Amino acid sequence: MRLFRSGCLVRTTHLILTWVTTLILFLHNTDLRKCEERGELLQPVLFFIVVLLSVLMYFTVSLMDPGFVLSDSDTQPSLEDDELEEMIPNSDVSQRQRRCGYCFLLQPMRARHCKECKQCVRRYDHHCPWIENCVGERNHRWFLLYLCVQLLAVSWGLQTAWSGITFVSSWREWLIQNCFLLGALGVTGVFSVVVVLLLCIHLYLAAVNTTTWEFMSRHRISYLKTCDSEENPFDRGLICNLWDFFCVCRTVAWERVYSRRSNSAV
Repeated sequence: MRLFRSGCLVRTTHLILTWVTTLILFLHNTDLRKCEERGELLQPVLFFIVVLLSVLMYFTVSLMDPGFVLSDSDTQPSLEDDELEEMIPNSDVSQRQRRCGYCFLLQPMRARHCKECKQCVRRYDHHCPWIENCVGERNHRWFLLYLCVQLLAVSWGLQTAWSGITFVSSWREWLIQNCFLLGALGVTGVFSVVVVLLLCIHLYLAAVNTTTWEFMSRHRISYLKTCDSEENPFDRGLICNLWDFFCVCRTVAWERVYSRRSNSAV
């Protein structure tokens, strides 16, 4: 409930922009309106479903737990991989953990305290003001999938808004006739650029198994300072990285992954 209250204004604004823009596209002389008038409802229905799916995924990502560390016991997850369990001694694991200076919990490797959420987040990527929530180990894949659906919705909306623009000789009359569509065009255009950039960035991060925080603040992170500038101790190759990102839902003990990589390098 705290997350909902703190991000209520952001989420309400997003919801209003989405449905107002959608309503404009259906009410004006766009391709969607022309299909409705001809009785061809497949395209309008599909567009509505895509928009609805994007809204549902938006609220799913913004309201779900990104991987908060709630107690010290959360820093030692149960592992399904016995080989990983025996990778390094417990003493080595504890050496990689430290007390958070804000919430005073043991902080797992790759976790970071979010000042906005006031909690430590596993495999912290960033705090996203768009969803007013952190992107972390539990919701990062859903955030990327949401971006894919959102890109489909806004690019389709951009094309639809452009299809409804009418051209007349007078600039004043042209602005009056197209003012709402120009607003929809601006909203979908800006969102299209932002979503494309975010999608490309996060696909790259998933492919190399790193995070925005690690990529931007490598020189400040203790477990990366000892690595070469081009070395990523968590990188297992493109296929394995993408498989782990999209298909592995369990909590990962990154201390053991890090130690295995370091030992193999030696």
